[in-house]
Amino acid sequence: MKMFMLKSFAIASIMFISVLAGIQIANNGLNKLKGQPVQTTMTNPPIKSNNANRSTDLTSHNLEAKKQKLEEINGQNLFSEMGKKVADGVANTSKSLINSITSNN
Repeated sequence: MKMFMLKSFAIASIMFISVLAGIQIANNGLNKLKGQPVQTTMTNPPIKSNNANRSTDLTSHNLEAKKQKLEEINGQNLFSEMGKKVADGVANTSKSLINSITSNN
């Protein structure tokens, strides 16, 4: 019994250390993907924005047209509806399976 507990503790310790090492390696990889901040003596030139070209007047007509277009897009989302139906079917099937397994005992 002592050997079993010792082996179990050793395996659990190795797994725990492996998980910690994996998290550290993943963190280092993400930092490399993001790119390290580079210290340079040059600065970026300021960006000049030309606000005269942008139209900022929003009228209720524009908002209503955008709202209607958004409703049309949401109404025609076929994959979303199919996903909901599949998820409901899987949930109902798993519930009935669990109920049938638990009711036999």
